[in-house]
Amino acid sequence: MEEEVTQKTIALTIKAGRLTAQVLKEALRKYLAAQRQKTKNPYTQGKQSVKKLVGQNAGVSNIEINDGNIKSFERVAKKYGIDYAVKKDRSVTPPKYLVFFKGRDTDALNQAFKEYVGKQMQKKQQPSIRRKLAYFKEMVAKGKNRERAREHQKDRGQSL
Repeated sequence: MEEEVTQKTIALTIKAGRLTAQVLKEALRKYLAAQRQKTKNPYTQGKQSVKKLVGQNAGVSNIEINDGNIKSFERVAKKYGIDYAVKKDRSVTPPKYLVFFKGRDTDALNQAFKEYVGKQMQKKQQPSIRRKLAYFKEMVAKGKNRERAREHQKDRGQSL
């Protein structure tokens, strides 16, 4: 049963005066080329080069991002299915990123940017882990000193 499912059968019709190995080989090569062409999507999706994006003939727009954390934007853009290209502008210090996208993706891009900016603001409002750790270290240190002081006083009271 499994063998029947995994095997494929193709019907190939060749019109030739004499069927040789060379003719059969050429026919199979043309068939495989046609199969590859069928499955190939001429337009890539998601992150791509600027040249490929412009080559899709769908008006390109761009937005400038100054944040160095471009990877978090890429996650959001992938979530919304936006076709985009990122170009780094090194002429300015710190470098700016230009995000090119198709004109018809404007609404999806606006929503993606709202989510991206919201996440960035949330990250800025959260206190640093190192600061939290330093704070708790201080609290623990104060608690130990207080405990030691109590023990010291107890010892004096018992010795009298």
